[in-house]
Amino acid sequence: MSADLTALIVGALAVWRVTHLLNAEDGPSGISVRLRRWAGNGFFGEALDCFMCLSLWAAAPVAAILAHSAIEGALSWLALSAGAILLERATTREGGAGTFIEDKETDDVLWKPTTNDDEPDDARAARKTERTS
Repeated sequence: MSADLTALIVGALAVWRVTHLLNAEDGPSGISVRLRRWAGNGFFGEALDCFMCLSLWAAAPVAAILAHSAIEGALSWLALSAGAILLERATTREGGAGTFIEDKETDDVLWKPTTNDDEPDDARAARKTERTS
């Protein structure tokens, strides 16, 4: 394995660890909780609440350290964030970052016939008039 690939993998692990610590854990002596509480509902509070957003911020300094050029830095920044997001999805149970959970269907049909209750009032009135004439 090349040194660049190893650095990218280790970097993604580091980004995931820092992001997860700040986003989802109490931290040592509750420091992460206090930081999130201090950040409140403003820009920083919202960034700390969003794993995907926070992973971009955590990946920036790691990408700057690992990159040899500006293009490599930009690509590494996105790749490190993506690696952290993939790790979060792989290690989080149901309902993790960006997870879509479809509602259960009540019956196994794709189409349900309409009932009289589903008709507009004027259509029901027209049918009644046809029957009585």
